[in-house]
Amino acid sequence: MEADVQSPKSIVPTLQSALRLCRQAAQRGARLALDVALPNLCVACREPVAGQGVCAACWSQLSFIAPPYCERLGIPFVYDPGPGILSMQASADPPAYARARAAVRYDEVARTLVHALKFHDRVDLAPTMGRWMAQAGAPLLKDAELLVPVPLHWRRGFSRRYNQSGALARAISRQANVPVSRDALRRIRPTAHQIGLSKAERAANVQGAFRVPAENKAIVQGRRIVLVDDVLTSGATVDACARALLRAKAASVDVLVFARVVETRKSPI
Repeated sequence: MEADVQSPKSIVPTLQSALRLCRQAAQRGARLALDVALPNLCVACREPVAGQGVCAACWSQLSFIAPPYCERLGIPFVYDPGPGILSMQASADPPAYARARAAVRYDEVARTLVHALKFHDRVDLAPTMGRWMAQAGAPLLKDAELLVPVPLHWRRGFSRRYNQSGALARAISRQANVPVSRDALRRIRPTAHQIGLSKAERAANVQGAFRVPAENKAIVQGRRIVLVDDVLTSGATVDACARALLRAKAASVDVLVFARVVETRKSPI
């Protein structure tokens, strides 16, 4: 009786599968060895931590924003003034966008996370930060049709190699199943860093800096858009972006950020 002999063509897929399994096993082994030799460190205090991001002690120091807050700006209230109440800022100087929400207050730990993502190539933090943002912005994302990250000017994008707002938007997209468009909005001129500028100077700095390209207006027109950024300070940047999107006939624009500056010296209402 003749033995069954596999043809060379039938052996190839088997060898490929075996090699793939070997590569995967080697990669798992390498990751395990690296984790043992170089354990993950908390991005804030540099203590060893399981997984990515912050340790339990630093996590407890993050100030997550939850109701009650201003329905327009998302600024937290000290007490619950009742439904539909706006902050003094929203009443005195209403923004172009409809609503803004933030995951956390911009405190020391939040600042460390933002700076690590923004300036130190810690894109591994984006999934965790994006998950917190998706939870905070659930009412905005429920009816959203498009996520638009605040764009960098091409020169800054070239030097930084990635857009931190884009990384956050992609993480939120995976959580909320809302598509991202990084081409819907463009920063058409470079702007100075907003740090250290007054509110009026911030507004002047970004005036006319954003535009929806003519070839991309169809992406925006009639869409309910959520604009994504890392930090909201005065709101000048996201306001300028919202105005550009609304000029391009977006149906509505909301804003979702990881952290927002909260003035504690003034009563919100």
